[in-house]
Order: sequence, then structure tokens, then C-alpha cells
Amino acid sequence: MDAKTWRAIRLAVEAEAAFGIDVLPKGPKIPVPVDSSTASSSLAPLNDPPISPAKVEPRAQVAPAADTLLRDASSTGKSLEDIAAAVATCEACSLCETRTKTVPGQGHAKARLMFVGEAPGYNEDQEGLAFVGPAGQLLTKMIKAMGLSRDEVFIANILKCRPPENRVPRPEEAQACFHFLLDQIDAVNPEVICALGGQAANNLLKRSDPMYQLRGKIFDFEGRQLVPTYHPSYLLRSPHEKAKAWSDLQVVMKLLALPTPKAS
Repeated sequence: MDAKTWRAIRLAVEAEAAFGIDVLPKGPKIPVPVDSSTASSSLAPLNDPPISPAKVEPRAQVAPAADTLLRDASSTGKSLEDIAAAVATCEACSLCETRTKTVPGQGHAKARLMFVGEAPGYNEDQEGLAFVGPAGQLLTKMIKAMGLSRDEVFIANILKCRPPENRVPRPEEAQACFHFLLDQIDAVNPEVICALGGQAANNLLKRSDPMYQLRGKIFDFEGRQLVPTYHPSYLLRSPHEKAKAWSDLQVVMKLLALPTPKAS
């Protein structure tokens, strides 16, 4: 068995253990070959090569006027409480007419890691908190697998109000809401941003690329490192992709110099 296949199997086994099988649908069991020269009671850590700064890709260039408008619209220096208060009264787009509660986001005010999703769903709209539904339960498991808790990270979305029927955010809605996220990034000042899903990654990076072209790379976002991965809701629908998501989270862990937990 070649090294690439072995690594894929190891990641699948680790992801199954790390994310849990009570949330993700359980797929067929993957046989794990035993190498007598390295067999032990637990999986040995993967010996991946160190992440090179050369892998970091710059944010896509946009017209200076558009980028300036986004930054000028952001009231830098505001506290997270001030931002949440501004979100609560925002009527910049039509979503204010259909929302139950605004969902500014929550977490550690000075988190080293920030997760950014697409938009609130039904549960989030009801509670006013980001990622509290089934996808949020999976995200909690993903964060725990990294050796962290939700209290140690900050979780937000591109949109602060739920689109009706959880439809894809419209460009004008993302544009109207984006300055709130920029404010939050300024306030928290995370070292690493993990973009959950293509919508979040493309809005942050000013791209329009499919996720398979985005993930596996490290991007620069205004001097911070940005790592795209699959949205938890996508992983609930496509559990066969969870090994790739676990690989992405391991990249984040390396960037933050977090220890890699061993799967038993």
C-alpha cells in the first residue's frame, strides 16, 4: 500500500473517532492494515512535512474602490458588544423583515482561532446564537477534536440574519453585512480564520472557486492565515468528506502549534 492511500485511511479512521459516529452517519468500516514494525495500542501521529510559508496564497485582488468601500464601512475599534448592538438594529437589507433574532456570533473576545460560516439557520434564528443546530453540534465535536472548546474560539457568519428557507445568501446581502464581520475580525484579532464552506471562503477571499480548489491551501487575509474547509452541514450530508475536513483542521492546529491528539 502506497503512502498516499495509507494516509487517506488513517485520516478516515481518525476523523471517525474525532467527530463521533452519533452525529455523522456511519459508513462502511474501513479495514486498517497492521504493519508489524509500527503496530501499537494507538495510532501513531502522522509525520507530515512542516507547513511552508510558500504555501500561503494572497487574497485575490479586487478593484481598489470596492475594497476601500468595504473597509470604510467598517467602524474599526468597536467592541464586540457594540457590534452586536449595531447588528440588532440593522435594516440594511430585506432580511431584517423576516428574521426572528439577529445572530452576531459569540465566543472568546481574544480568540486565536475564528470560525466563519455562511449564514444562520432555523435554530440560530430562534436562539440568536451561531451554530447551535445539528451543524453546530458537529462543529462542537470538530473543535473538541482539535483539543479546544467553543469558549476558546470565536464563531460567526458572513450574514447575521437567516435567509428565508436557508437559501444561499444573495451578493447584496453579503455586501450589506460584511462590514460587521470585518469589525469582529478587527476586535478579536485571531491568528487563524477557518472558513466553513465555499460561501464563507469566497466572500472572505473575493473569489468564486469551488471548495475542492480552495481547501488544502492556506490563504492570506489581511495579514492573517485563512484555511477553508467544508461546512459542518455539508459533512452531515456527505460524511465521506469528513477525512478531508479533519486534514484541514490538522493544518489549523499546526498553524496554532496545537498538539495533535492521538486517536485510540
